[in-house]
Amino acid sequence: MTAQQVRTVDGRIAGKRGQATRARLLECLGEMLVSQPYRSITVIDVARLAGTSPATFYQYFPDIESAIIEIANDMAKDGAHLKELADGRTWSGRAGMQAAEALVDGFLEFWTEHEAILRVVDLATAEGDKRFHKIRMKILNNVTISLADTISELQAAGKADAVMPPTATAGALVAMLASISAHQRVFEAWSIKLAELRAAMIGLVYMGITQKKPVAA
Repeated sequence: MTAQQVRTVDGRIAGKRGQATRARLLECLGEMLVSQPYRSITVIDVARLAGTSPATFYQYFPDIESAIIEIANDMAKDGAHLKELADGRTWSGRAGMQAAEALVDGFLEFWTEHEAILRVVDLATAEGDKRFHKIRMKILNNVTISLADTISELQAAGKADAVMPPTATAGALVAMLASISAHQRVFEAWSIKLAELRAAMIGLVYMGITQKKPVAA
């Protein structure tokens, strides 16, 4: 497979040096997002940290938000593994608890690793920016569909009560996972230990999918 070509704003194909410069600009922007609000970051700041000029930044990105979207799209590709954690799992008994545990840990780790960019995505989505909303949906929709299919299959096989609507239930579970993962520090401020929070999330996921009480993993 041929590697995807990197183009400048005016459509030219960037060479190896240009690609390295672009990657460095994104890396520096990512570092700055960890420590300050994205609206306070300027092109001059990013270019200075990258050891280049604002003019060079504008060769690759029309503005800061466009560069942030590039970082967010890369993050969303990494988020594809969350769907893999939901696919093809056995949800009965201890195996089901282990499946719930893997999914919960996947969400917690993903949000911790990408906390800074996910914070920007959530904020921009809440403000109605459709570009960031699309990225957020890319991360969460596939997981929701996979869990909805699992619930439907369990209900059809008589292994779960057909009381809970599959898609709505899956959507609620995924929203819970994403929201709690994004606000781990809030729970710490409430003196709720992460281990206890994690255990509660695992139990809720298991119950939501199987409509059965949690069992010892």
